Amino acid sequence: MKALHSIDSTLPLDRHPERVWYTSYGSNMHLDRLAAYLQGGRPPGAAREYPGCRNPAMPARSIPVELTGAMYFATESPVWGGGRAFYDPQATGRVLARAHLVTADQFADIAAQEMYRAPDMDLDLEDVLTRGRAVLGEGRYETLVCAGQIDGMPVLTFTAPWRMNDVRWTPPSAAYLRFLAAGLLSAGAWDLEAVATYVAACPGAEGHWTPQGIADLLSGSA
Repeated sequence: MKALHSIDSTLPLDRHPERVWYTSYGSNMHLDRLAAYLQGGRPPGAAREYPGCRNPAMPARSIPVELTGAMYFATESPVWGGGRAFYDPQATGRVLARAHLVTADQFADIAAQEMYRAPDMDLDLEDVLTRGRAVLGEGRYETLVCAGQIDGMPVLTFTAPWRMNDVRWTPPSAAYLRFLAAGLLSAGAWDLEAVATYVAACPGAEGHWTPQGIADLLSGSA
């Protein structure tokens, strides 16, 4: 098993970094899924074609990390059907995640595609790197969060502007969960039982998905 990389919770001093740790807690933990955002294309089971980033290079590194907070499923994804994964950094708990080392412009382009915008503009990260949070809009993934730094580079992700208990939870689809859980498993820090138990306990999945049901998705028997 791979060792978890600890996150230094202090905000990085460099407000204009060339590279960042794009930290995914949803389906982009899976490199095949992430490749659609970086290189363009349509992932298996998805209903959307992605244009890709201006720089199509895959991450220089991908490492397992844990974020403070909670992951939950809400709203309705037109790409997968069912609920999307969101992150509440103010909630109690831990979030299993995967940090991808990408360029700052790649992070901007991934975020733009999540926001259904054209991936053609750099993001000003000074606000989020100074305050730890920056709300760019009211959309689902238009709130940036900096969880700290690893090796001097910021740990960045995006989520919704609301809190976990402010929205109705929605069960995720099998296709979405398969990518999410497989991405976690391939990170190498958690075994099948740990991944299945964690995902099944997340709000939105809990009561609709069992650990065995998630394990079956990964084994191809569901």
